[in-house]
Amino acid sequence: MSKIYILHENDEWTKPLLDALSDLKVPFEDWHLHQGIVPLEESPPTGVYYNRMSASSHSRGHRYAPELTHAVLTWLEGYGRRVLNGRNALQLELSKVAQYEALKRYDILTPKTTAAVGDEAILSSAENFPSPFITKHNRAGKGLGVHKFDSSKTLDSWIQGNKLEPSVDGVMLLQEYIQSPNQTITRCEFVGGKFMYAVRVDTSEGFELCPAEACTIGEQFCPTDSNGNEKNNVSIRPKFEIIDHFSSPLIEKYEEFLRCEGIYFAGIENITDESGQVFTYDVNTNTNYNPQAEAIAGIYGMKEVALTLKKELAKVNNT
Repeated sequence: MSKIYILHENDEWTKPLLDALSDLKVPFEDWHLHQGIVPLEESPPTGVYYNRMSASSHSRGHRYAPELTHAVLTWLEGYGRRVLNGRNALQLELSKVAQYEALKRYDILTPKTTAAVGDEAILSSAENFPSPFITKHNRAGKGLGVHKFDSSKTLDSWIQGNKLEPSVDGVMLLQEYIQSPNQTITRCEFVGGKFMYAVRVDTSEGFELCPAEACTIGEQFCPTDSNGNEKNNVSIRPKFEIIDHFSSPLIEKYEEFLRCEGIYFAGIENITDESGQVFTYDVNTNTNYNPQAEAIAGIYGMKEVALTLKKELAKVNNT
């Protein structure tokens, strides 16, 4: 019997999806791709393959998991298997340069960005870059490597002090700093290529955020009701909050981008500056959902993903 095959490297992030598939009684198999073998001369099992490989896998000791996943996806696609978030989605997950160039093709505004390799090139680029600016890794995830600098001299002192951690692929990005007047960003979630909901994310405490991990950084940021927590008579807004009745002209553009790029599941992040201009700066093809925000809104992303996978499996079984 055909199955759903989940390709990933993070058991914690994948468990909610496996639980949802179990609840729906959908047969599945868990492929953890930290290491493994790709039998190129053998035909892969028939089924539906969902790629959830993350750009931040190296931060969990899985340095070559993306490369192994690329080999697996190449094998699967070569045999004509049904793959959701295939090789192109993986490439976009692993490279912000690739993301930005792809987004531009769909008239989606991205921040001014320069890619550089090597300390001298980074500093040379910074000298001619508008200030303030941020650094970030080309292959990252969870906001790794994001730092704000007010000048190239400040960046130079960081580099001289070995404080600027290198990107795992060697490519560092300089990017214009977008000031959000309310210190939030918006993350739009898509399942089956269609908009599901948008989340308001509080960035006042920094950039290293993941929806699946928001409540591991302390209970003071964990929402317990729609108004946020009360601590010492001070209201603290939730780190993640689903926006009621969200609408934006970007949704249509995002859906076109996902459709044309062959991406079925994604979270796309944007930020609005003080003049109301919206910049899109990240595409996550390995999307996670915040359980506290979903419980308040009564919407459950992994259940929707599981239902979509169930429908895809039915199509394969009927062919």
